[in-house]
Amino acid sequence: MPGLHTNDRQMGLYMRSRHTDTPAIAAAKAGFSAATAYRIEADPRLPSQKKAPRGRRRPDPLTGVWDSEIVPMLTAAPGIRAVAIFEEMCRRHPEIGPGVRRTLERRIRAWRAVNGPERDVIFRQEHPPGRLGLSDFTDMGKLGITIAGQPLDHRLYHFRLAFSGFEHAHVILGGESFVALAEGLQNALWTLGGVPEQHRSDSLSAAFRNLDRDAQEDLTTRYEELVAHYGMMPTRNNPGVAHENGSIESSHGHLRKAIEDALLLRGSRNFEDLAAYRRFVDEVVGRSNARNHKRIEIERAALKHLPERRTTDYEEARVTVTSSGGFILRRVFYTAPSRLIGHRLRVHLYDDRLECFLGSTPVMTVSRGRGQRSGKRDYVVDYRHIIHALRRKPMALLNLIYRDQLFPRRAYALAFEALLAKESERRACRIMVELLALAHERACEAELGAAIEAALEAGRLPDLIALREQFRPETATVPDVVVELVPLALYDELAAVRQVGTDGGVA
Repeated sequence: MPGLHTNDRQMGLYMRSRHTDTPAIAAAKAGFSAATAYRIEADPRLPSQKKAPRGRRRPDPLTGVWDSEIVPMLTAAPGIRAVAIFEEMCRRHPEIGPGVRRTLERRIRAWRAVNGPERDVIFRQEHPPGRLGLSDFTDMGKLGITIAGQPLDHRLYHFRLAFSGFEHAHVILGGESFVALAEGLQNALWTLGGVPEQHRSDSLSAAFRNLDRDAQEDLTTRYEELVAHYGMMPTRNNPGVAHENGSIESSHGHLRKAIEDALLLRGSRNFEDLAAYRRFVDEVVGRSNARNHKRIEIERAALKHLPERRTTDYEEARVTVTSSGGFILRRVFYTAPSRLIGHRLRVHLYDDRLECFLGSTPVMTVSRGRGQRSGKRDYVVDYRHIIHALRRKPMALLNLIYRDQLFPRRAYALAFEALLAKESERRACRIMVELLALAHERACEAELGAAIEAALEAGRLPDLIALREQFRPETATVPDVVVELVPLALYDELAAVRQVGTDGGVA
């Protein structure tokens, strides 16, 4: 076509046609003139080979510094960033403008491709069914989850099978500890219904943090015993090399995004309690597994059988209940029933709870607290444990060190503030203690809290007498039972029945 340059494709078509056609016919088939065909006959090079290399259109801004300054920097410090070199050159040579940065970055990238150090290579792997399961933790703090209006700082323990993509997630309230790993891993295996040959973790680096050598060796031994109980071979990726755990690291982002999408569809990030949030996460993960059910069934057939029972997924400690009505464990004070004062308890520490035993008898289960980062003591308080003693000493509530943690709901704390503002300290403490006793005795903590909140919103103080009447137990009505007495003559007739004859007959 006139005005258009001949390209390599047309040239190839022309040369193929020349095997059977004249130059003019071959040129017509290729889409150019016969004159162009005769020029090609004289010079058979491709059009792309005839183009002169493009030269510089402006002076090289790095001529005076590239060989003398930049290359020695790259040689002495191979890992230095291009932007750091650019900032250093601007400091040394103010005449170098900001528009040179992209040129410098391209030049450095090209230099490193020819003269730079060897780089790490990622070797893609094939995973046969039933061979590898992976565990890791991922932070979920950015999702903004709240439980009953309170922010939930938490992580997810994440388990995944490399072949089928089977996933299991467990909400973790503390850090990346062995207890969290043991509980989450066992939950995943028993949900799956089988055991892979190998289990890979991230070297338990977070669990080892701040531990002395003896504690680290103990943790390593416990982890090896855990995987040995299930017949798995433990493997670990090298510290700081995330791509070696790529089969689960990459799925962290997919899982977080799936939970984020489900939260957007739900329209709220607040959950009634922790159990509701855990059910929500299980539903999200369950939908993902349902999409992969064919591959999961293939891999499930290749898994090893589960052992007869689970193994230990908790830490054990021993504490003594003091006269303060509780015990201290890992910078956290827990209340306990006062009848246990002076007794020594055996405590199983899980990630989210403590189970306490007196000998082999379970006596209570409480939520696990976390010591504050500042080193201050935290408190986990159940007002039911101490309300009977507090009724005898109501003024103790005024300066109680764990008073803020004593109130089971925010409405109770607001009520106490309002009582202190309008009543004497003695009367405010007495009314507040009686309100807590009412919540305990009538098992109406939530309903009483709602009634107190309604009164405060209306600008009134809680009326103890009215609340007692509102939540008093219903009077039981005893039905009238009419008993009809049987005539005594009937008993005489029963006594007259006797066995007659020798053939077993009865008269």
